[in-house]
Amino acid sequence: MTPRTTERQSLARGRLGLAAIVAVAGLLGAACGSTNDEATPRPSSTTLAATTLAPPATTSTLATTAAGGSLRTKRYCEVLLVQLADGNATADVYNSFPLNDCPDALWTELDATAIAASEGAPIAVLNGPRFWLMDRIEKAGDVTELPKKDFGGIEMYRQASVAIGSMAEAATPYLPHEVDRASVFVFDAGQTVYELTDPEGTTYVMQTWSQQKDPTLDEADLADLGSRLQLPAGWAYRSRTLTEPLRIDTTTVAAAVLQDDLANSYSQITSR
Repeated sequence: MTPRTTERQSLARGRLGLAAIVAVAGLLGAACGSTNDEATPRPSSTTLAATTLAPPATTSTLATTAAGGSLRTKRYCEVLLVQLADGNATADVYNSFPLNDCPDALWTELDATAIAASEGAPIAVLNGPRFWLMDRIEKAGDVTELPKKDFGGIEMYRQASVAIGSMAEAATPYLPHEVDRASVFVFDAGQTVYELTDPEGTTYVMQTWSQQKDPTLDEADLADLGSRLQLPAGWAYRSRTLTEPLRIDTTTVAAAVLQDDLANSYSQITSR
């Protein structure tokens, strides 16, 4: 058995096997309405900040729930259909939001190996459940109907096709990844946010929390999460209550997104 065959079988069995792809996928679900978002690992947030995208023609506010309201604490999950070539990975990302809340009884019965076989993909990755922390997502451009699949009774939209790049580099927590999502994430005044700051002073706000590594993790646990994280030297974690809305505007620049070692995902706070 070759090393590549062993790697593929191992990854296909686990919900957390492709940590790199899951790290990028958590943010791509927030790029609702896009069908061709791409993410490529980058060595630093400085490189990410310098990447410029074409400005959008329009900006629309996505529906949050069937009756409106905030996205915050809404549950979702994803299925990633992954292809490997020369040590690099690409994936089609399917997301349950806003079709359903990824019912746990159905989600826990999904089999990544069976899904990969039925979809003709060498690897399938189950990413979730996750929970939003922003209140709204404003999406650049028109929001159109997306391709849809049913995985074990859970309907999902294909939200993105992702170029992950090097598996080895992408698997590292606390490493920013670049995503062209052309969106604005809005956290309302009065909400509590959870932030990481790197040694250079760059700050990242948590956009989703995950129950993949800790199935009991809830929003009430996030304020003191820093005591549990294995933060790199010079990094800090904090929570704070917003006195004004926080807008993560990546409509004309690439988003910089990373995950901590518990698979929670964060977006770099933009200066605009």
